[in-house]
Amino acid sequence: MSVKRMLDCTASELAAYSKKELLESIAGCEGRVLACETIGITPPLLSDVTNAEYAASLSADILPLNMFDVQHPVVQALPKVPEGETVRELKRLTGRAVGINLEPVQPELAKSNDGTLWQMSPGRLATAENACRAADMGVDLIVLTGNPGNGVSNAAIEHALREISAAVGDRVILAAGKMHASGMIGEGGTRIMTVDDAQAFIAAGADVILLPAPGTVPGITMEYAHQLIEAVHAQGKLALTAIGTSQEGADVATIRQIALLCKMAGADIHHIGDTGVPGMALPQNILAYSIAVRGERHTYHRMAQSINR
Repeated sequence: MSVKRMLDCTASELAAYSKKELLESIAGCEGRVLACETIGITPPLLSDVTNAEYAASLSADILPLNMFDVQHPVVQALPKVPEGETVRELKRLTGRAVGINLEPVQPELAKSNDGTLWQMSPGRLATAENACRAADMGVDLIVLTGNPGNGVSNAAIEHALREISAAVGDRVILAAGKMHASGMIGEGGTRIMTVDDAQAFIAAGADVILLPAPGTVPGITMEYAHQLIEAVHAQGKLALTAIGTSQEGADVATIRQIALLCKMAGADIHHIGDTGVPGMALPQNILAYSIAVRGERHTYHRMAQSINR
C-alpha cells in the first residue's frame, strides 16, 4: 500500500490524501471503517457540540451529513464561519473525512414530506451544480441516495450519477444506493439493490455501492448482502452496508449482531444512521458497533488520537 490504513491515519495525513488515496486507505482496513451519519439542522445532543463532533469522539472514521443543503449549509453548534467554509471547519474540528447526501427525488412523490423534517430543498438535489458546490466546499464523499418518502428510484440515481461523475468524479468519492425503499413502491426488500443495479451504478461512475445492512430491511440477509458485495468487489469497487431504518436506536445486542453480519457479508464501510435520537445514532451504539468490528484497541485509539497530529 502506498498510503496508511484509515484506522491508523492522523488528521494531517488524512487531510492530504487524494480521492484515490482515500479509497486505498479505506480498502486497506479490511472491513473496519465506521461511517456515522448525523443531521446538522437539528439541535445537537450536546447543545454546543455538533453531532458530527460527538460521533467522531466515539470513533467514527467518516462523517456523512444528512439534510445538508449546499446552497444554505447549516450545522448547528458549529463556530460561525462563511457558508463556503462550513465543511472545512467541520473537518478542522474533527480530523475526519466528511460526506453529504444528494437526492435525485421525484418532486411529485417528495411532496408527502412537505412540512416535515425531510422536506426537500434545492441545495439537496442530486445535480451536477450542487455536486460541484460540495466539492468546492471540501466534501470528500457524495452519497446519491434518498431519505424516507422522497421518491428516489434506482433509475434516477443512475441518471444523476452519470452527470455528477462527469462533473466531480475525479476529486470526490461517489457512493450510490438506498438504505430502504425511499418511498418507491416496487423497490422494497431485495429490490432495493440488485446485482444489476450495482453494476449499472458502477458503470455510471460509482466508487462505492450502498446497500441495506442485513437485518435492517425485510429480505436482506447476510447471504444476500454477501452475494451483492462479491459482485461489487469483482468490479474493484467498495461496498457500504447501511443502517437506515432507525435501528441505530435499537439495543446494543441488536447493533452488535448487525455489525457482525455486515462484516461477514464483506462490508468495507459500516454505516450507522442518524435517527437513533433525532440527529444521530445512540452514542452507546456507535461505540458498540466499533468494538464489534474492530475491537477496543482500534476503537480507543481512534477516540484518543489528537486532531493536532
